Amino acid sequence: MSDTRIDRTFRKLNKAARPGLVTFVTAGDPDYETSLAILKALPAAGADIVELGMPFSDPMADGPAIQAAGLRALEAGQNMIRTLEMVRAFRQDDEETPIVLMGYYNPIYVYGPERFLEDAKAAGVDGLIIVDLPPEEDEELCIPALRAGVNFIRLAAPTTDDVRLPKVLTNTSGFVYYVSITGITGAAAPDTTQVASAVDRIKRHTDLPVAVGFGVRTAEQAAAIGRNADAVVVGSAIVSAIAESLDDKGRATPETLGAVTELVTHLAQGVRASRIMASQMETQA
Repeated sequence: MSDTRIDRTFRKLNKAARPGLVTFVTAGDPDYETSLAILKALPAAGADIVELGMPFSDPMADGPAIQAAGLRALEAGQNMIRTLEMVRAFRQDDEETPIVLMGYYNPIYVYGPERFLEDAKAAGVDGLIIVDLPPEEDEELCIPALRAGVNFIRLAAPTTDDVRLPKVLTNTSGFVYYVSITGITGAAAPDTTQVASAVDRIKRHTDLPVAVGFGVRTAEQAAAIGRNADAVVVGSAIVSAIAESLDDKGRATPETLGAVTELVTHLAQGVRASRIMASQMETQA
């Protein structure tokens, strides 16, 4: 497939000798207007790539924070049409930052896969992470996405051994998303030593960048992960910041946008300092 925004972003990060920050938010949480304002503010706060969650009523891989975000979005009227509208609105002001839609296949199936890919590409979507479509189902969406010029990003987990990994990496493009813990999002903190070993193992099988997520909540954790990974993914912590800023009826407040941008700025500082910290540790050793 042709050169994509995701490819270009990782080349820039590599040239700058630093990992990237990938931020996740749920489209439409807590309402369309606030969610769009957050989406537009993320790059300036330090996000290099944005994952935009497609709300779904049965998000089996997500922890309580992201489940609650999806429910708030659905109750506020968010659907696939409005999610793609949000991407189009984002693209009016930002032609550089990659947007990756993340979620489950059911909403895409209901929308119609062919129609979805056509509309997603036209809106400015760069990649897809569909957590419940294994490599055995590549003909369903992965292959058509690649033909449409949309990166299909696959998840690898601690349980993905060297026998399974080549299958997982087949047809994967953009980057590999390494799930740093077994279980749901936000359930535990990652073990940075194990993550480093896993990233090294994945890189022996592919030249694609490796992004690490699930369980990263602080700038310190992001810095530690960023010493080895090509990018650090943060989702639950950002979604929790949104939730904690809402009023007692779950509505946005004047503090909502600032709560997100302040956290993302802090995370970005940690990510950007990670390679410097690694270099200093090597020098001291």
